[in-house]
Amino acid sequence: MIAEIHHLDDRGSGQAVIWRENELGNPKKLKLTIPQTLPGEKVRVTVDQPERRRRKVLPEEILEAHSDRMAPPCPHFDKCGGCVWQHWQYTAQLKQKTEHVKHAIEEQGFNPELVKETIGMDQPWHYRNKMEFTFAPDGSLGLHEQGNFRKVISLESCLIASKEMVEAAMEVAAWVKDHQLNGYNKDTHEGLLRHLMVRQSFATGEMMLGLFATEGPNDTLQKAVDDLVSRIESKHPQVKSLLWLENTQWADRTQSEKSHTLAGRDFIYDEMDGYRFRLWFDTFFQTNPTQAQKLVDLAIEMGQPKKSESMIDLFCGVGTFSLPFANRVGKLAGIEIVESSIESAKRNASDNGISNTYFLAKDARKGIDQVLETFGSPELLLLDPPRSGAGGKVMRRIGRSKPERIVYVSCNPDTFATDIKELEQFDYELKIVQPVDLFPHTVHVECCALLELAD
Repeated sequence: MIAEIHHLDDRGSGQAVIWRENELGNPKKLKLTIPQTLPGEKVRVTVDQPERRRRKVLPEEILEAHSDRMAPPCPHFDKCGGCVWQHWQYTAQLKQKTEHVKHAIEEQGFNPELVKETIGMDQPWHYRNKMEFTFAPDGSLGLHEQGNFRKVISLESCLIASKEMVEAAMEVAAWVKDHQLNGYNKDTHEGLLRHLMVRQSFATGEMMLGLFATEGPNDTLQKAVDDLVSRIESKHPQVKSLLWLENTQWADRTQSEKSHTLAGRDFIYDEMDGYRFRLWFDTFFQTNPTQAQKLVDLAIEMGQPKKSESMIDLFCGVGTFSLPFANRVGKLAGIEIVESSIESAKRNASDNGISNTYFLAKDARKGIDQVLETFGSPELLLLDPPRSGAGGKVMRRIGRSKPERIVYVSCNPDTFATDIKELEQFDYELKIVQPVDLFPHTVHVECCALLELAD
């Protein structure tokens, strides 16, 4: 049958509706999700189990292609879930992301004309400084199949990671095969190797390899471990941290109960905006350093920090925004619920000779109350919450604290829009929204926005 794509869903897949007759001859609506398609395209599909109202199918033939369709350069694109828009010209991706942000704020009653065109990348490939690969039960290494977290697509290349990162990952994959090690089976909860995390500083060149396994590097594995260390040290000298991380939990996450440093340190150094950061395996740090620098620059430009002012950095993490702002304000308080991130933020401030910061490990809403008691109401507040947003309670607490200017850095336009809606009752006015593309060839888009307290 032939389907026409009328829009894309929040995962970047085409959506189509076709009508079929049921067994009584009555019309029946069938909603189709068709990955690797673009709005306005007509495609040929085969639908199994047409009695179901919603189906996901792959296109068999593109009958009428979008003018911005292109041949995806990655050999794994058809199956891999790493990036879903390689078949779309990059300029068109940016337009789609701008429209997403405009639609999100317009739904909350804001003027979409406040949204500027999305800032893209000159070179939108090999931009990621961190990748998390997964081992299949047979020990092969790759990424999850699109829409199927039970299946791993074995990779030979990856066009969004740095070339050195892919080469190091392939070295580990070859080592696993040579020693006939098995991967973790998510159904039976058996097997040794779960994930390989690779992170690299584009500024210093240092790299970290973190091997997540269901048991430690015991005597049985010693020969294999010694060989891994030898291979990495001889072929990949940029690896300054080689870790074996024990994870016995059923949850499919790169977490660890016990860490073993096989070679080098348990962290690597990275830099941003002229500041040095220490990154551990579980440290959150922007995965696209080129665009992250643009976010920092935008936040400073919008916030207009002054030496006479105090500032709160909410959801501060390890201090990505805190450090460059701290050198521009009188005093800065950073709040973050993850204790290890706060310890890193303190250490990073010390490493960079910054002494006017106060970092607090606490829930955002309670942390604001504690900081206000000590610092008083700040002139400037920056927040960079997770994808779920800050939430109504936190936003109302921000509104009641009455900072003159609020800079909101968001990785989710929809939660951003609902969050800033809460500030209207406190007389805040949205001034500008600047989208930034940190994840080319995916649906994700970041924003940096300024809100000011009305006179």
